[in-house]
Amino acid sequence: MFDSQINFGLEDDHPHEECGVIGVFAPNEDVARMTFFGLYALQHRGQEAAGIAVADGQTISMHKGVGLVSQVFTSNTMAELKGHYAIGHTRYSTTGSSLLRNAQPFMIETIHGPLALAHNGNLVNSMELRNELMQHGIGLSSSSDTEVMTMMLARNGGASWEERIKTAMKKWVGAYSLVILTRDCVYAVRDPWGFRPLCIGLLPSGGHAVASETGALQTLGCEAIRDVKPGEVVSLSNNALKVMQALPSVEPSAMCVFEHIYFARPDQTWDGINVHQLRQRLGEELAREISIKMGNDVGDVVIPVPDSSVPAAIGFSHVSGIPYNDGFIKNRYVGRTFIEPTDSLRKRGVALKFNVIHENVLDKRVVMIDDSIVRGNTMGPLVKLLKNAGAKEVHVAITCPPIAHPCFMGVDMGRHEDLIAHKRTVDQICDHVGADSLYYLSIEGMMRAVGREDGFCQACFTGQYPIQVDLSNVKTGFERGAKS
Repeated sequence: MFDSQINFGLEDDHPHEECGVIGVFAPNEDVARMTFFGLYALQHRGQEAAGIAVADGQTISMHKGVGLVSQVFTSNTMAELKGHYAIGHTRYSTTGSSLLRNAQPFMIETIHGPLALAHNGNLVNSMELRNELMQHGIGLSSSSDTEVMTMMLARNGGASWEERIKTAMKKWVGAYSLVILTRDCVYAVRDPWGFRPLCIGLLPSGGHAVASETGALQTLGCEAIRDVKPGEVVSLSNNALKVMQALPSVEPSAMCVFEHIYFARPDQTWDGINVHQLRQRLGEELAREISIKMGNDVGDVVIPVPDSSVPAAIGFSHVSGIPYNDGFIKNRYVGRTFIEPTDSLRKRGVALKFNVIHENVLDKRVVMIDDSIVRGNTMGPLVKLLKNAGAKEVHVAITCPPIAHPCFMGVDMGRHEDLIAHKRTVDQICDHVGADSLYYLSIEGMMRAVGREDGFCQACFTGQYPIQVDLSNVKTGFERGAKS
């Protein structure tokens, strides 16, 4: 539908969630339209491709394309998606890989009937599984592990889709939160480690919906929302909600801590933890740690890098006593344009995406709160913007520990050599970005804010992966390019 989105240096320096998924069973409702609005609520999880597949009890119809949800779907395309069952997907991919062939859901015809699948996560053994399929003469049209999962389900034996899913799960190693569509059912599947979120709720008109975040379910009016538990397969059909523990859950679980730090919408509640409140506690813990080192007199104003850092900046201000104010105004649309800027505008870089409110930083010692530094590409330009606007000093405070290791569980953080904290010390990073000082929250402080000592994956900070990873046989999201 669209050419690949133009990337001209405006993409922020945060880790990127790979996608969001949704599934709906709603008899006598326009499930395609419901799925569309659910995807709208998940748009922050992926802005490069979207798709919806709908089943009517006999066949599956699908539409997908490259672009935002509102760009991919029109009234005409929605009118062709008829049925009672639907799944949807919104996707993030790395630069240069926004190809229609990698958009989801994936759909095929099988001996058991039509099948469509949408995936959030990454299998660490996908190369092994891919080779196994090809050795059996099964051709693959994309580089996505989602297609591998779809083909594995298609060739599995068993009397029911539940049995085929359970058989496949025994071979899948890694992160997967799935929505699977057959002619007469939607299945929600979560890996036994619980890496990625997936939640389910009761629709007010009957039926159920499942999605990556509770906010999408609330948009549809869902009640009685709960998480799909690690290792569960939940069936949404005319036979009502059916739950099967396909694999035993792994203890402790390995939920992605970055869902709370950055990815999720503030109104998301995951495993009983509200994202907004947790981010505020991250800021409070960061203020306490800095005060131990430097005292509270480290700045005159606290400002967030919008938007995910706003709650943390509020918490930091509350504990430190330093006044909170807005410093940056963010243009939320410039990074999503399909029109390439001129050379002179391209040189403006981050300044095209952020404007500074001069009066709020002029002659002040600014404490700038952000949730992460990954490659270190945009922090320097942000510091420079503040100093050019008249800030006397700029002190950078990050609400997580240094990211020194790549993620293999479905998050684009780049390779070891791409990560600035893998190559430089904190003091060296501070010099690199031009800040007057730089502080990271400790792992202990982060987990105090979470409220638990374990149950979360911290591999990007520690290099200790919950699953054994063969670095020679697995790729990061940055290297995969085409990603689920």
